[in-house]
Amino acid sequence: MTDSTPPGLVDTREGFLELDERSRLEFLLEFANDLPPLPAHYAEHEDELERVEECQSPVFIIVDVVDDVVTVHATAPLEAPTTRGFASILVHGLTGLTSQQVLACPDDFPLTLGLTKIVSPLRLRGLSGMLWRIKRQVTEKSNAA
Repeated sequence: MTDSTPPGLVDTREGFLELDERSRLEFLLEFANDLPPLPAHYAEHEDELERVEECQSPVFIIVDVVDDVVTVHATAPLEAPTTRGFASILVHGLTGLTSQQVLACPDDFPLTLGLTKIVSPLRLRGLSGMLWRIKRQVTEKSNAA
Protein backbone atom coordinates (compact mmCIF):
# COMPACT_ATOMS: atom_id res chain seq x y z
CA MET A 1 0.00 0.00 0.00
CA THR A 2 1.36 3.42 -0.92
CA ASP A 3 1.26 6.42 1.38
CA SER A 4 -0.89 9.16 -0.14
CA THR A 5 0.14 11.71 2.48
CA PRO A 6 1.13 14.95 0.71
CA PRO A 7 4.90 15.59 0.68
CA GLY A 8 4.71 18.63 2.98
CA LEU A 9 2.84 16.63 5.59
CA VAL A 10 5.28 13.73 5.19
CA ASP A 11 8.13 16.15 5.96
CA THR A 12 6.25 17.46 8.99
CA ARG A 13 5.52 13.94 10.24
CA GLU A 14 9.17 12.94 9.82
CA GLY A 15 10.19 16.07 11.72
CA PHE A 16 7.97 15.09 14.64
CA LEU A 17 9.06 11.45 14.66
CA GLU A 18 12.76 12.37 14.76
CA LEU A 19 12.22 14.13 18.10
CA ASP A 20 11.67 12.94 21.65
CA GLU A 21 8.22 13.61 23.13
CA ARG A 22 9.14 16.86 24.91
CA SER A 23 10.73 18.23 21.75
CA ARG A 24 7.63 17.27 19.76
CA LEU A 25 5.57 19.65 21.89
CA GLU A 26 8.09 22.41 21.26
CA PHE A 27 7.97 21.67 17.53
CA LEU A 28 4.17 21.91 17.64
CA LEU A 29 4.47 25.32 19.32
CA GLU A 30 6.76 26.46 16.51
CA PHE A 31 3.94 25.69 14.10
CA ALA A 32 1.52 27.62 16.33
CA ASN A 33 3.68 30.71 15.93
CA ASP A 34 3.69 30.23 12.15
CA LEU A 35 -0.07 30.20 11.51
CA PRO A 36 -0.56 32.80 8.77
CA PRO A 37 -3.09 35.57 9.41
CA LEU A 38 -6.34 35.48 7.50
CA PRO A 39 -6.41 37.39 4.21
CA ALA A 40 -8.13 40.76 4.56
CA HIS A 41 -11.32 39.53 2.88
CA TYR A 42 -11.85 36.77 5.44
CA ALA A 43 -10.64 38.86 8.38
CA GLU A 44 -13.43 41.31 7.53
CA HIS A 45 -15.98 38.53 6.92
CA GLU A 46 -15.19 35.87 9.51
CA ASP A 47 -18.81 34.68 9.25
CA GLU A 48 -17.76 32.94 6.01
CA LEU A 49 -15.44 30.61 7.93
CA GLU A 50 -16.61 27.26 9.27
CA ARG A 51 -16.30 26.50 12.98
CA VAL A 52 -14.51 23.25 13.80
CA GLU A 53 -16.89 21.87 16.42
CA GLU A 54 -14.51 19.08 17.45
CA CYS A 55 -12.08 21.65 18.85
CA GLN A 56 -12.51 22.97 22.38
CA SER A 57 -11.03 26.29 21.27
CA PRO A 58 -12.79 28.42 18.67
CA VAL A 59 -11.11 27.30 15.45
CA PHE A 60 -12.40 28.37 12.06
CA ILE A 61 -11.46 27.02 8.62
CA ILE A 62 -12.16 28.06 5.05
CA VAL A 63 -10.78 26.64 1.84
CA ASP A 64 -10.41 28.30 -1.54
CA VAL A 65 -10.11 26.19 -4.68
CA VAL A 66 -9.04 28.17 -7.74
CA ASP A 67 -8.03 26.36 -10.94
CA ASP A 68 -7.93 23.17 -8.83
CA VAL A 69 -5.30 24.61 -6.49
CA VAL A 70 -6.28 24.53 -2.82
CA THR A 71 -5.57 27.29 -0.31
CA VAL A 72 -6.42 26.61 3.32
CA HIS A 73 -7.08 29.44 5.77
CA ALA A 74 -7.54 28.99 9.49
CA THR A 75 -7.82 31.02 12.64
CA ALA A 76 -7.34 29.92 16.23
CA PRO A 77 -6.78 31.93 19.42
CA LEU A 78 -3.27 32.71 20.64
CA GLU A 79 -4.26 31.15 23.98
CA ALA A 80 -4.67 27.76 22.25
CA PRO A 81 -1.16 26.97 20.98
CA THR A 82 -1.76 23.24 20.44
CA THR A 83 -4.79 23.96 18.31
CA ARG A 84 -3.00 26.76 16.45
CA GLY A 85 -0.13 24.37 15.79
CA PHE A 86 -2.45 21.74 14.33
CA ALA A 87 -4.18 24.35 12.14
CA SER A 88 -0.81 25.64 10.96
CA ILE A 89 0.38 22.14 10.04
CA LEU A 90 -2.65 21.68 7.80
CA VAL A 91 -2.50 25.20 6.31
CA HIS A 92 1.16 24.77 5.36
CA GLY A 93 0.88 21.11 4.36
CA LEU A 94 -2.21 21.34 2.16
CA THR A 95 -2.05 24.81 0.60
CA GLY A 96 -0.85 24.71 -3.00
CA LEU A 97 -1.95 21.14 -3.63
CA THR A 98 -4.55 19.96 -6.10
CA SER A 99 -7.98 18.92 -4.90
CA GLN A 100 -7.13 15.28 -5.56
CA GLN A 101 -3.94 15.48 -3.48
CA VAL A 102 -5.81 17.00 -0.53
CA LEU A 103 -8.61 14.45 -0.75
CA ALA A 104 -6.07 11.60 -0.88
CA CYS A 105 -4.54 12.65 2.45
CA PRO A 106 -5.17 9.77 4.87
CA ASP A 107 -7.84 10.48 7.47
CA ASP A 108 -5.57 9.03 10.14
CA PHE A 109 -2.77 11.53 9.44
CA PRO A 110 -3.20 13.19 12.88
CA LEU A 111 -2.44 9.87 14.56
CA THR A 112 0.84 9.44 12.65
CA LEU A 113 2.63 12.44 14.19
CA GLY A 114 3.76 10.62 17.32
CA LEU A 115 1.65 12.81 19.59
CA THR A 116 -0.84 10.26 20.92
CA LYS A 117 0.98 9.91 24.27
CA ILE A 118 1.51 13.63 24.86
CA VAL A 119 -1.61 15.27 23.46
CA SER A 120 -5.09 14.41 24.66
CA PRO A 121 -7.38 12.33 22.44
CA LEU A 122 -9.79 15.28 22.45
CA ARG A 123 -7.13 17.53 20.89
CA LEU A 124 -6.25 14.90 18.30
CA ARG A 125 -9.95 14.64 17.49
CA GLY A 126 -9.87 18.39 16.87
CA LEU A 127 -7.07 17.95 14.34
CA SER A 128 -9.05 15.17 12.66
CA GLY A 129 -12.07 17.50 12.57
CA MET A 130 -10.03 20.19 10.86
CA LEU A 131 -8.82 17.74 8.22
CA TRP A 132 -12.32 16.38 7.68
CA ARG A 133 -13.77 19.87 7.18
CA ILE A 134 -10.97 20.85 4.81
CA LYS A 135 -11.60 17.75 2.71
CA ARG A 136 -15.35 18.33 2.70
CA GLN A 137 -14.93 21.96 1.60
CA VAL A 138 -12.47 20.91 -1.11
CA THR A 139 -15.00 18.36 -2.37
CA GLU A 140 -17.80 20.94 -2.42
CA LYS A 141 -15.75 23.70 -4.02
CA SER A 142 -13.97 21.57 -6.60
CA ASN A 143 -17.28 20.03 -7.72
CA ALA A 144 -18.88 23.47 -7.91
CA ALA A 145 -16.15 24.77 -10.21
